[in-house]
Amino acid sequence: MNRLSYSFLCLILFFGLMSDVVARNNPLDGPEQMIVKSIDDNKQANLALLEKVVNINSGTMNFSGVKNVGRVFKYEFEKLGFATQWIDGKAFNRAGHLYASYGLQNNKPDSQKILMIGHLDTVFAENSAFQSYKTLDDYTVSGPGITDMKGGNVIIISVLQALKDVGVLDNLQIKVLLMGDEEKRGAPYSIATKELVEAGQWADIAMGFEDGDGNPRTAVISRRGAVGWKLNVKGRPAHSSQIFREGYGDGAIFEAARILNQFRTKLSTVPNLTFNPGVIVGGTDVEYDKAAANGTAFGKANVIAQSTTVNGDIRALSPQQLKKAKAVMKKIISQNLAETSAEIEFFDGYPPMAPNDGNRQLLASYNDASIDLGYGKVLAVDPRKAGAADISFVANHVEMALDGLGLMGRGGHTVNEVADIDTLTSQAHRAAVVMYRLSKK
Repeated sequence: MNRLSYSFLCLILFFGLMSDVVARNNPLDGPEQMIVKSIDDNKQANLALLEKVVNINSGTMNFSGVKNVGRVFKYEFEKLGFATQWIDGKAFNRAGHLYASYGLQNNKPDSQKILMIGHLDTVFAENSAFQSYKTLDDYTVSGPGITDMKGGNVIIISVLQALKDVGVLDNLQIKVLLMGDEEKRGAPYSIATKELVEAGQWADIAMGFEDGDGNPRTAVISRRGAVGWKLNVKGRPAHSSQIFREGYGDGAIFEAARILNQFRTKLSTVPNLTFNPGVIVGGTDVEYDKAAANGTAFGKANVIAQSTTVNGDIRALSPQQLKKAKAVMKKIISQNLAETSAEIEFFDGYPPMAPNDGNRQLLASYNDASIDLGYGKVLAVDPRKAGAADISFVANHVEMALDGLGLMGRGGHTVNEVADIDTLTSQAHRAAVVMYRLSKK
């Protein structure tokens, strides 16, 4: 072999090795690289969309504001070819929800059915002093509901736009529900969440775009459910000088105190289970208005208390854990002090989103995408750091569920709510790549 041929062979080997290194260092395939580029190219348009919706007040009870934010997103979905519908909230005393769908008749019945979940409302009422979008620096933006969760809604649009640009959208069946009452649920729950539950029963996979614990290195595979309860206790009224005597008993307040303390001692050490008596009213005559969350009591120091009412909540990680806790509470209530009686009522709430193998599998896929994109590992959020959310209503119906995929930041539900604006694109990159990979299965 002459020197020229040998040099040419070395060049071929060098470039072959280099191309192998590049391939290994860039594990994204061609369409995935195009997805990333689409999201990056649309960043300014998505920032403008975020500013527009943050500047529209949509406190839950500001029905016109919630509907106006819904109209903005309705337009964005329709530009992407989605069919849309406004679900009126009159039946549950709220503004309503926005429903959008794509590919339900795509002639690919085996394609993945994905439900994407967001919400339109915020905790900031019309009279709040915190009303507008503001750029604080190159990395941080503030505004009411910017992370909880108007940023997550924009990420949904960004993801769908990228999948459409790459021609992947037609390989999926997608439903999107942007709820109008996540921050203050309408009643009854069965009507307020009807469309959400039905979408969950239809879907294979649910993806929630809440902000989780605000950390882009985490995602949510489990959320504790939240259920309300009310304890009513009765005692025998009499002069206080006769308390504890046979025939007079201990009174309603002492019995309520016994019950609450037994709740604490029997249940407070159960992992991921919490319960809280938020308000207590006791005396001779009591009134408590659950809807208004206030009450009144009349009683005298020299009269044994006749009535006590306690209102609280309980949060559990699984339906089984909640069922067991309720049984313990009922048993405690049945062991009454002398001349007292008690009963407890449980109210509709958010069901638990229990951790399961399907959720862990979807997190593993999300983690792989994050690593391939260069963003590092993603771990599961401690469920004690993740409150109840809309995905809880569908998690038990789907094969896999993952939440906490939205815009990240800090200070949610306060006037200090700010977003890490870089995560508007990075979170969209990860969710879009995961959905692309799901489209190939």
